[in-house]
Amino acid sequence: MKKLLAAALAGVAMIAAPAQAQDNDGKVQVKVLGTYVAPDGEITDLRTDIVGLPAGTQTEANENFVPTLAIEYFVSPNISIETICCVTQHDVDAVSGLPDGSELVSDAKLIPATFTAKYHFDVGGAKPYLGAGATYFWWIDVEPGAATIPLGVTETTLSDEFGFVLQAGIDVPINDSGLGFTLDAKRYFVDTTARWYAGNTLAIETEHKLDPWVLSAGFAYRF
Repeated sequence: MKKLLAAALAGVAMIAAPAQAQDNDGKVQVKVLGTYVAPDGEITDLRTDIVGLPAGTQTEANENFVPTLAIEYFVSPNISIETICCVTQHDVDAVSGLPDGSELVSDAKLIPATFTAKYHFDVGGAKPYLGAGATYFWWIDVEPGAATIPLGVTETTLSDEFGFVLQAGIDVPINDSGLGFTLDAKRYFVDTTARWYAGNTLAIETEHKLDPWVLSAGFAYRF
């Protein structure tokens, strides 16, 4: 995935360089993106288990494709601060131990509140950038998976957590009025604690590595 992303960014830069479209020098840039979210979701620690999960039980979270809005403020020609707005939805399924595809978490909705500081390189036309920042994963709705309900599970939760994010991408001007095309890649480093309750009893508690890749493409307008 990393090699494909690097190749894509290099290809866009090569195509855009001859055009030498003049950048709009506004302080604010808004991006409307289509975003592919690919989390991990594997269990890294089993803390509570009163039901006796099979040895080697492992999970993964499903991928998702969502619209995203990004708002960016330039504090200087080369340095900006960016935040994004989106909601992603994921299931968590068993991939070993339990029957493959057993749904353990259903329709978990996440707001990945994210702020990054970015440095933009001026290569003549296209502007690649690198960034880093912080994120807060806020789960706004989590439902027990279909495979857990027959076992008496009445509630499932995922803990909200802070994390770290790295970013790389490229902005390619389309005209001299601020319109551009953009590619963006983020790698998040965030964990969460999953808990399954039967009534008031904590039946299972596991730690999960989320660490999603978040890949976006779309259009930008700077003003």
